[in-house]
Amino acid sequence: MIRQTLAAAALLASPTIAAPLSAQSEQEQLDTRYDRALAAGYKALMLCSAIANAERNGAKRTPESVEQWELAGIQAPLDTIAPELPYQIARRAPNNTESELSHVWVEWSEGMAPRIARHESRRGCELLPIGGSMPPAAALRTPKIAPAGRILSFPTGPLATTARAAFGDEFGEGARTTAVTILSGGELLGEAYAPDFGPAVPQRTWSVAKSIAASLVGAAVERGEIAVTDRAGLGYPGEYRGRGTITLDNLLRMASGRYSDTPGNRTDPLYWGGATVDERAANWPLIAAPGSIYRYANNDTLMAIAAIEPTFEQHPPAELFERLGMHHTVAETDWQGNYVLSSQVWSTARDLAKLGQLYLDDGVAPDGTRILPEGWADYVSAPSGPQPAGRPMGYGAGFWLFNQTEGIPADTFAAMGNRGQYVVIVPSRDVVIVRRGEDPAGKSFDILAFTREVLAALGE
Repeated sequence: MIRQTLAAAALLASPTIAAPLSAQSEQEQLDTRYDRALAAGYKALMLCSAIANAERNGAKRTPESVEQWELAGIQAPLDTIAPELPYQIARRAPNNTESELSHVWVEWSEGMAPRIARHESRRGCELLPIGGSMPPAAALRTPKIAPAGRILSFPTGPLATTARAAFGDEFGEGARTTAVTILSGGELLGEAYAPDFGPAVPQRTWSVAKSIAASLVGAAVERGEIAVTDRAGLGYPGEYRGRGTITLDNLLRMASGRYSDTPGNRTDPLYWGGATVDERAANWPLIAAPGSIYRYANNDTLMAIAAIEPTFEQHPPAELFERLGMHHTVAETDWQGNYVLSSQVWSTARDLAKLGQLYLDDGVAPDGTRILPEGWADYVSAPSGPQPAGRPMGYGAGFWLFNQTEGIPADTFAAMGNRGQYVVIVPSRDVVIVRRGEDPAGKSFDILAFTREVLAALGE
C-alpha cells in the first residue's frame, strides 16, 4: 500500500516544516532532519510489528488501525511528522495478498533511502539503520479490514462494571484502554477488548519488557548459569573497581551509577534510529558508586540482558514463552540480532497474564517444572536497592512496587510500560490484573485506582 498526498510529497522535498529553511540555524536544520528520520523509523517499525505479529498469531491488523492506535498520540515532535510520511508494505509473494509480510518502507527525505523495518517470522521486526536499504518491493498488499475485538466478556456484576469503566474516562481522562484481563486463583475471570483488538492481537509491551528481562535473568539463575551478584562485564579487563564492579543486581534495580543523556526511559537512537544495543547502551561512564543511586534507565536492562546473552544460544526468550504457554509473544531484536528487551517485545493481554501467574506460582510453570528460582518473586519485589524519589511506588528488580499505596496489599508488584501497559501481581489475593492501552502522550491511566477497584469488586 502506498500513501502519498501532495502535502506529503512537498514535505519530502524539504527537510524542515517547523520554519522556513532560511530562518533555521544549521543545528536546527540537522535536528529537524533527524526528527524526520526518527519519525519514519517509528512509523516503519510500528506498522511492521503490529501487522506482522498479529498475523503470526492468526489475527489481523490494518495500517488504518495502527495509525489510529499505535501511531496516534505519540511523543512530540514525531506526532506531527509521522502521519504525513508515505509508506509501503511489501509481501514475500508479491501477487498473494495473504503471504507473509516482508518489510515496510517509510519515505522521509529526498535523496535518502527510506527507513525500513524488515520482518523475520521467528523474531518479529527489526529496524534498519538510517541509510540502510533493501531492493524495491515488486508489489504491495492491501490488507483486509481487521475484525473488531470482543468488547466485554465478564460475568455481570461489580467486576464487569469496573472492567467496562476502564474503557471510559473514569481512570484517566483521555486514556485509551485496549484490553483488560483478570485472573484469580489461576482462572480467567474475564477479558475485555477495544475494537481492532482481541485475545490474539499483540501490542508492544514497552517497559513491561523489563520485567520479562528480569524473568529471563531468573531463568538463567535457576539453570545455574549466572548469579545476580556476578559482575556484569562492563569494566575494562582487569578492572577491580568502578564500572567493573557493576553487578546484575545493580542493573536490574536501575542502580548501575552510570550516566544517561536523557531521562532513562528515552532511547530514541536505538528504538527509532536504527542504532544497535552495542552502540548505544554499553559505554556510558560511571558518575556514582554502583548501588548508590536510582536512575531509571533502559540501558541498565539492556546490559543485564547482554550479560546473559551467551545463554540464548541454548535458551532463547522464545523458549521461556513456549514453556509458559505465551504462544502469542515475540521478542524483537535490533538489526544485528541483539534483543531489545527494555521495550521491544510484542505480547497479548492473555500472555502477560500468564507471566503474572508464573510469579503467583513462585516460578513454577503450568507443567510443574521450575523456571525461576524458589523465592524469585520475593527477590524482584524487594525494595533492597535505592528507591525512586517523589513517586507513590517503589522499585524492585525489574518490577514496580505498590508497597506504599493505601487500599492495595503491600506485597503487590507490577510490570509497567509506556502508553499504559500494566501487569499487576497481588500474591496475597492470588490475583493478576492486566490492562493494555495506547494512551496519548500527556494522558495516563490510574492503575492504582483501577487495582483498588478490581480488588474491591472481587471481595475478600
